[in-house]
Amino acid sequence: MSVRRRLSGLVALTMLASSSMAGAAGSLTEAIVREAFATATPEEWRDRLAQDDAQALCSQHRNQPPPEVAAQILESQRATVRLPEDGRLMGDWRAGEKLAGIGTGGHIGRIQPDPPGRAKGGNCYACHVMAPGEVAAGNIGPTLTGYGRLRGNTPEMQRYTYEKIHNAQAFFPCSHMPRFGHNGWLSPKEIADLVAFLLDPESSVNAGR
Repeated sequence: MSVRRRLSGLVALTMLASSSMAGAAGSLTEAIVREAFATATPEEWRDRLAQDDAQALCSQHRNQPPPEVAAQILESQRATVRLPEDGRLMGDWRAGEKLAGIGTGGHIGRIQPDPPGRAKGGNCYACHVMAPGEVAAGNIGPTLTGYGRLRGNTPEMQRYTYEKIHNAQAFFPCSHMPRFGHNGWLSPKEIADLVAFLLDPESSVNAGR
């Protein structure tokens, strides 16, 4: 698809979205996305591009669901949270530090696809300031520097942090934060390592390194 054709399609989307032809806009959106990711396998399309029920509700309500729909999303997403089999919610903070800085493993499409087997991580710095020594950090999400120093690492805080990383929509319907555990992007052990990175007093998040 040429750049001109894509731009024309986006202009048409804008016009359709502001009219009574919202259904046609949705169909056009899907057609453009499908052509842009023409090399995606059926599994990638299903897992990465097809909406589940919670996403569909968020799209329907433009990420501002009414209270009854928000409650529905919360209930359904809470049910998806899975804890580690060994019960340990805090793992190795050094492994978590490494995971937080990995931003590869999920690129599909034609421009710069990741080869099979490339390491996947949380890409946490894309949205959050964490360890103060990392200067390439985003500000879409809240600053997490000193997270454990400010909140402690009680069992309750460990569980909250684990579940929030596993599926943020279990706490905030239509959150923009990826649902790392729900989507199988990170394993329970990897999420526990990220919990340790945030909560361990020796972690660079809390020790000021």
